[in-house]
Amino acid sequence: MADKKADLAGPGIGDYNELEKILPQDYSSLLTPIETQKAIFLLKNYIEENLCKELKLIMVTVPLIVDVESGVNDLLDRDGSRTPVEFYISNDHGKNPVNAQIVQAATKWKRMALKQFGMNVGEGLCTDMLAVRKDYFLDHDHSAYVDQWDWELAITEEQRNLRFLTEVVKKIWKVLKGAEVYIQEIFPQLNTDKYPNLPDELIFLHAEDILDRYYDLPRKDRETEIIQEYPAIFIYGIGWPLRDGFPHEMRAADYDDWVSETMSEDNRPMHGLNGDILVWNPITKRRHELTSMGIRVNAETLKKQLEMSDQNDFLKLPYHQAIIRDEIPLSIGGGIGQSRTTMLLLKKAHIGEVSVTVWPKILKDMCKKKNIHILE
Repeated sequence: MADKKADLAGPGIGDYNELEKILPQDYSSLLTPIETQKAIFLLKNYIEENLCKELKLIMVTVPLIVDVESGVNDLLDRDGSRTPVEFYISNDHGKNPVNAQIVQAATKWKRMALKQFGMNVGEGLCTDMLAVRKDYFLDHDHSAYVDQWDWELAITEEQRNLRFLTEVVKKIWKVLKGAEVYIQEIFPQLNTDKYPNLPDELIFLHAEDILDRYYDLPRKDRETEIIQEYPAIFIYGIGWPLRDGFPHEMRAADYDDWVSETMSEDNRPMHGLNGDILVWNPITKRRHELTSMGIRVNAETLKKQLEMSDQNDFLKLPYHQAIIRDEIPLSIGGGIGQSRTTMLLLKKAHIGEVSVTVWPKILKDMCKKKNIHILE
């Protein structure tokens, strides 16, 4: 069992011997390769359309490349362990160069885009975001190529609370459950007792309560335990240091608000206006993250989180200055993993069955032996 500090170092399993143990022994895809491709795009269209309908969003274009000096790239965490791909554009024989990065997510860009598109409170955007995350360990549900429905919604100061966050999460869950029903009507073979469907209800829990239940366990083990009791959960407050001295998971200091004081339903003090949807994957028999989201920082909480993270130097960047000066809307937003969601709803054993990217030979050989046919 990993210790708690090591467990914060990043996502994924981190060991191919361990991965071989968790990949199923008796796997056979429920869909043919052609059926799989058809189902991927049917799900994509359904989720985009209904996510926009439920949250009052519109689809917009999104960058693959950003200027380093803008400060809008997503650093994913606050320990510096996952850095973006960076390159130099000489341009005009070096007279007007640009230092550029491949996005890791559009988290910060989306909030700036709310202003760029002139969106008012109650209006928002959704993107078909593609990214590269070179520092992931490549396993069954993490790849270097990332595709997400990255969305953002302008809100009021009064909506910066746990109740509003919960309402939005329930709408997203409604879309995901609806997508499952929709795709099984077209491909009924996906409705099988071997791999149970998602539960109708999502259970909401605080990271602080989960720690109290499994105090001696690292974060991933705590999630594995709780998700077997409640096969679909939303965990509030990811990023705030818990009473054992560690956050539930490292979370960047400059987008989600994980520092604000909140209250549990039974009036106990808690922290954080963000969280993740996790479900039990009946094929891999592991935790499966579908989305990370939250109410975004305001000027006050941005300063506090950067101070706690020893990242005050970020305050000089244009994105951070825009928050401090109240030049961009208050917002709520998140990213829903496209391939991660499709993998689950199509009951696949590996994300490479629904997404074309690069994999090491050791993983490709492992999958081939287990009748898992990843795309190349």
